[in-house]
Amino acid sequence: MLIDPKRFRTILGHYPTGVCVITAITAEGEATGMTVGTFTSVSLDPPLIGFFPDKKSTSWPSMASTGRFCVNILADDQEWLCRKFAMREGDKFAEVIHRFSENGLPILDGALAWIDCTLHAVHETGDHFLVLGEVVAMAVEGTASPLIFHQGKFTQITRIEPASA
Repeated sequence: MLIDPKRFRTILGHYPTGVCVITAITAEGEATGMTVGTFTSVSLDPPLIGFFPDKKSTSWPSMASTGRFCVNILADDQEWLCRKFAMREGDKFAEVIHRFSENGLPILDGALAWIDCTLHAVHETGDHFLVLGEVVAMAVEGTASPLIFHQGKFTQITRIEPASA
């Protein structure tokens, strides 16, 4: 059975995802980054995370070559950062306030949390790569809600109060 890619994407859009920016320093010493909406925890022992960059990504090859990256979990007021790091060209760090972790990786100002990783494995999976990173450092930076992508739009979490018995 042939699956229509547009319909597949629409159906999967019913599952909300958080939004992250993966940052790194290239072999040339330049800060780089890319937006991902496919981020997940994979293992507690060893601590592994995963994300899925598109094989057409212009940012991933230079990030992969260094073997280190930082996952920045975006807050619900950082849609502009998501859009900026989704660009294929240009200086993604222009006008972006950031600092560096003890491992020398860019941490975006205002990110809810960050996770420094070393590259554990990369697997080809259709039109994307599955990237596994081993966590080497991490911290929570904020208490706001995360940026959420659902049905083709950015949205926020709405808390539901438990129903009274």
